Amino acid sequence: MANFNKVILIGRLTRDPECRTFGSGGKVAAFGFAVTNRKKNAQTGQWEDDPMFIDCSAFNWGDRGTLANTVETYCRKGSQVCIEGRLVFDQWDDKTTGQKRSKHKIVVEALQLLDPKQDGQGGPRSAGAGAPARAAAGGGRPPADEFHDEPPPGNGEEIPF
Repeated sequence: MANFNKVILIGRLTRDPECRTFGSGGKVAAFGFAVTNRKKNAQTGQWEDDPMFIDCSAFNWGDRGTLANTVETYCRKGSQVCIEGRLVFDQWDDKTTGQKRSKHKIVVEALQLLDPKQDGQGGPRSAGAGAPARAAAGGGRPPADEFHDEPPPGNGEEIPF
């Protein structure tokens, strides 16, 4: 049986990253993340935002890992980012009630900064950051001139499959 666990989300940080070190020089940056789904209210017929809040962790893996450092340096509450990672299920016992608790979290493996670069502010940007940043600024949709109601002309014979 095949397994595939990958998520890609565009959203905003809900709190500043909290960083801590562990083991022999490892580092983790923990932060809250929110994405918004749109749904139609059955009673009013109006479209409403339905936010989803997710806890995320970004690690410095080994000697070359710098993801936690990047999150700590360039991300703040309200920063818009695209995260790529895997979904994990976290379980623990509540210290006050003793009840079992659980939640899904995302372990971030890649991050792309989508906020416009401030004057004089350097920082890593993923290759091709301009296109996703432009699409994200318009609510995730390309500009109106990039919408096509009809397929491009042709009979489809040039498609290789």
